[in-house]
Amino acid sequence: MLCKHSNNFVYLDSIILCMKEKTIDYILRATWIAVSKFYSEEAGKKDSTMATGFALISIDPDEGAPSTSLGPKMGMEATSLSRTLKYMEEKGLIERKPNPADGRSVLIHLTPFGREMREYSKGVVLRFDEAVKKHISEDDLTTFKLVAQSITDLVQSKNIYSTEK
Repeated sequence: MLCKHSNNFVYLDSIILCMKEKTIDYILRATWIAVSKFYSEEAGKKDSTMATGFALISIDPDEGAPSTSLGPKMGMEATSLSRTLKYMEEKGLIERKPNPADGRSVLIHLTPFGREMREYSKGVVLRFDEAVKKHISEDDLTTFKLVAQSITDLVQSKNIYSTEK
């Protein structure tokens, strides 16, 4: 089906729907896909992945981090996190050490190579922020952050389809 008034298409259950305006969901997903692709390309320059970069940034370089805290911090399921940590250990980025405060748990610590890659990953994120700030006004960024937080709060409230405002 061709839309006469717009080139915006959303694929929903294999049906092409013509839409005048992009949905909020579409804008969020398309934006994140573009950012994710950028981060993946940057990580690839160092033979790494975006997930690895985010994990490195999430690990305190001095104290390490309990493996159980990384998943929620990164928004990652336990299975994916486990696979990412295994990959990072194989690459020599991290090492697992017993948690002195709780003998049943493990702390993830960065190796010297992990610290180096953490700095690279952190630099990529900071350069991205700076590039965005150069192209988008402070007022627009403030509004963006407020809207993003409102959407997050709404979704997390589990009350998204409530008729009350």
